[in-house]
Parts: sequence; structure tokens; C-alpha cells
Amino acid sequence: MSEPDDLIIHTKGLTKSYGPHTALDDLNLSVPRGATGLLGQNGAGKSTFLKTILGLITATSGEGTVLGYDIQTQGSEIRQRIGYMPEYEALNPNMDAIHQVRYSGELLGMNPKVALNRAHEALQFVGIGEQRYREISSFSTGMKQATKLACAIIHDPDLIIADEPSNGLDMNTREFMISTLNTMVNDGQRSVLMASHLMDDVERVCDNIVLLHKGRLAAQGRIEDLKEIDREIEIHVWGSASALEELLKDRGFGVRREGRVMRIAHTVEDTATHILQAASEVGAQIRKMHEYEASLEDLFLAIMDNLGYAVKSSEDLLASTVEARRVDAPQSLGGGGA
Repeated sequence: MSEPDDLIIHTKGLTKSYGPHTALDDLNLSVPRGATGLLGQNGAGKSTFLKTILGLITATSGEGTVLGYDIQTQGSEIRQRIGYMPEYEALNPNMDAIHQVRYSGELLGMNPKVALNRAHEALQFVGIGEQRYREISSFSTGMKQATKLACAIIHDPDLIIADEPSNGLDMNTREFMISTLNTMVNDGQRSVLMASHLMDDVERVCDNIVLLHKGRLAAQGRIEDLKEIDREIEIHVWGSASALEELLKDRGFGVRREGRVMRIAHTVEDTATHILQAASEVGAQIRKMHEYEASLEDLFLAIMDNLGYAVKSSEDLLASTVEARRVDAPQSLGGGGA
């Protein structure tokens, strides 16, 4: 299976089953260079997907490449070129940071002296060079996250997989983590696959997303392109807001309302004209009208709504498994279903 030059991950029909349970179901993915957010609730298949593309487990069927290497036969070559920052605790609390990062380099086959030099550079890059001789047990959550990132980049990988990199961080360390990831992508010309439930952070780092749901592909592509499915016009209404809301809904428009502020799905070319006509009919005053710029949070909820899931926020969905009807990912979102 050949891989286009602009793709870091490419799969075709990738499937992984454990007996009767299908963890990955016919995934056709095209992940470009740069930064991509990997989204999905617990049980969506993210961990199985990562293990499969790293060659740690064998796919039941299908094929794929990572950085041009075959996931079925070249797992070792792939892992040598990947930096992995796990969500779980992966550090030895009794080690100081410099030797923990050095040890990570040696595990990858680096010469001990080279690994030590690179450990100094990596810890300086992630902002804890001054604290590199402290034991990890004395580190804050933010310092531990930075140390894990240093372990992931010591060998200068082509692709960094960061699992919940900013989870549990305070505002300052969270900002630094986001800035560091952006620097690696924009200045270091490295690719990042970032798994996170923090939509704001994903949007600040990533240009693209892959959304998995129950082992299937729910959406993939550029965030800006996917936002076209969730175009809305925002209006601020004075008087008769409830009557206007009901009339617009009766005429087939999707309406989201919070008090006097409404967002109406921009589904037809002259949506604004329809809104003004409806407002005139019910005697409502529209004080302000503009096209609403959707966030990644809005996009996520719109996709899940298209799949038949009524949730209030991404946090609600990602926190626990939601039981709802099975709906294939529509082709318009990059899926393979109806």
C-alpha cells in the first residue's frame, strides 16, 4: 500500500476484532502532515487504533502505513520514528528528570552519552531545564507532563502522539504545553496526533481531526472545512422571542436559543431574509444579526447530532459511554456509511 507524500497515516479497510467484538470497523483514514486531533468517547477505539498503527497488535483485516512504513510488517521501524506521550503515569518517581529522559533515549537504542546530551536539550525545550536534577516524585502535574513530552521527543521523531497532553494542568502550564506543541508543528516541522477531550486545546493546536465512534469513522478532515456542516446565523431579539422561535421551527429551521440570543441553521441561501420576514410577522425586533463562527465544540455536537446522539456538550459524551441507536457515519463527513 503506497502512501502519498503529504500523509503520515493512511489506512484502508482497517479492522480489528476480538472474538465477536469489533474494536475497529473498516477504517479508511488519511491523516495529513501537521497537527491532527484524535477525538472519541471512551470505548470509541482510539487506544486500539494507536496500538494497531504502531504495530503492537495485528489488524484482523485491512492495511495501513505510518510515515510510509507498513503497519503489519514494519512496526519496529514505525516505533523508532514515533514519540509517544501517554496519558497514564509512565515515569519512575524515584528517578530525577534528566536520567528518566536519558533512559528513554537508551531504550530507543541511543548511545548513553548522546542520550544524556539530548535529555538536557529536550528538558530545556519543554521548560524544566532548571529542575532537571529533581526527583520526579517532587514534580507538579505540569512538570510531569513536560517530562513525558521530553521523553517522547528525545530522539527527534517525525510524529509525536500526545494523549491528553494538557489534562489536569493549571492555566499557565496548560498555555505553555499548547505553545510547545504549536512550536514543534510550526517551527520544528513535526507532525502531532493529539488525543484530547479538551476541544479548545485541540482547536488551538490542530488543523485536522479524526473522530471515532464505536470503532467506526464518524468524521475526518480539516476543521475549517467540516465547520461548513454547522453554519448558523446568530440574532439578538427584543420582544416576542418565543413566538419567533416557534415560527422559525415551524418553517423547518433548526434553532438554538439562550434567552434573547438565537442561532438559526444557515441551510438555505436566503436564511437571513426568512428570519427578517418571520420577525416582522410576529412583531419581534432584531437588534443584531451576524454569521456565527462555529467552534470545534459546536462541530463535534453537530456531528454527533447527525449520528443520532442528543448531548449537551462534548464533555457529557466523552466522559462515559452513551447508549443510543447505531447510525453509520455519513459519507459527507468522511465516513463510509449511509
